[in-house]
Amino acid sequence: MLAYFGPSGTFTEQAARGFATPQQELVPFDTVPAALAATRRGETEASCVPVESSVEGAVPATMDALTEDEPLVAVAEAVLPVRFSVLKRPGDEPVRTVASHPHALAQVRHWLAEHLPDADVVATTSTSAAARAVLRGEFDAAVSAPVAVRHYPLEVLATDVADVRDAKTRFLLVRRPGPLPEPTGHDRTSVVCTVGDRPGVLADLLAELALRGINLTRIESRPTKDRLGEYRFYVDLDGHVAEPRVGDALAGLHRHCQQIRFLGSYPKAEPGGTPAGNDEFVAAAGWVAAVREGKDA
Repeated sequence: MLAYFGPSGTFTEQAARGFATPQQELVPFDTVPAALAATRRGETEASCVPVESSVEGAVPATMDALTEDEPLVAVAEAVLPVRFSVLKRPGDEPVRTVASHPHALAQVRHWLAEHLPDADVVATTSTSAAARAVLRGEFDAAVSAPVAVRHYPLEVLATDVADVRDAKTRFLLVRRPGPLPEPTGHDRTSVVCTVGDRPGVLADLLAELALRGINLTRIESRPTKDRLGEYRFYVDLDGHVAEPRVGDALAGLHRHCQQIRFLGSYPKAEPGGTPAGNDEFVAAAGWVAAVREGKDA
């Protein structure tokens, strides 16, 4: 079974379907922590959760839940374009009310103003909840993920709707710790660094990456919630922990952190960037080994 942050008919379900094997059952959970907890308990093989939106930024619930309780490790990612469908009950009734999650409504505001200027806009708890409310007759139309039509017998009034044409959301497939995916040459490594309140600590972390020519693709801070001034830094970087350059950098980060949690090394959904070379690190390690053995180096 594969858990995902539900309910059914959302973009997370759409991402989960891309991860799932034909034999895997998809199981929705009401919250991100609940989906991850099911995987930690061994009730599901893996969980699919949203981690980052190009419009709304990071997903705090996912960031926090990945650092709590037993470790989980990301083994894959998916990036979906955020394109909505506007669904209505079958028939020719005019659309006087449109419902959806506030984030979805914010991303189709201009489309609604142009195509349904007289409709009242109402916020709901999720895009899927809006579709269910349309079925019950509470609203005339819902702004939903395209996958919602699999679950609700509604008519597609419009599809491929988005004010921000390049909007995307990134999802992670996480499992209990075990063998990691093999390096592909276009990988991402994610870690969480917990640091103390001291001058220059962030500069120290960044220097470990810069000195090794490693591309930092994302860094965000979240409070630890334990004490004021103590933060966790969520770091995404290009490369795989199996690469000498990346492994050396992670060892450097470890020296500066009160705690560091490895969140995974996995293939990028959208390969890009210039992979860092590792030849000089291999050569340097060989030289040190020779010196330690008393050989002519």
